[in-house]
Amino acid sequence: MIEVHDPSMTDDRIRVRPAAQEDAAVLAELNAFVHDLHVEERPDVFRTATGADELRTLFRSFLARESSLAYLAESGGRAIGYVTATVHRRAGDVLTRPRNFAAIEHIAVDPAAARVGAGSALVEAVRVAAREAGCTSLVTDVWAFNKAAPAFFEDGLGFAPMRHWLEQGL
Repeated sequence: MIEVHDPSMTDDRIRVRPAAQEDAAVLAELNAFVHDLHVEERPDVFRTATGADELRTLFRSFLARESSLAYLAESGGRAIGYVTATVHRRAGDVLTRPRNFAAIEHIAVDPAAARVGAGSALVEAVRVAAREAGCTSLVTDVWAFNKAAPAFFEDGLGFAPMRHWLEQGL
């Protein structure tokens, strides 16, 4: 468990712990904080889930995969954020070297608990687990409309641009 001191929270600290199957409903609820932005900005890609059961099923399925990493941040007796990542093991080929890396897929923090270290603590939990799984790097991607994400990952956590995805509608 990772603990971060947070003077603005009731119990004075943030605890990060691995997420379990029974946390699927909490992950689904926290997902709305970031997913709603994605639906608003890119309705051509993202859709609103048809119900809570659908989201719980999605997260239960993710948590059941052997390659999954998932953590919850809690403070004051309530969940305030989560992160999910996947460990990838690439054998390499004639053009690429073998590599093991983890990819952060989702991260969400309750806006009422933002900027107190929960997001950083969640990413640190993934870093630790990824190293333990034999990964040599941690990657993520951000949507161009999410202006806060590059600052969080690059300025706050030391991530560096790796490649750029470009899109053209047809």
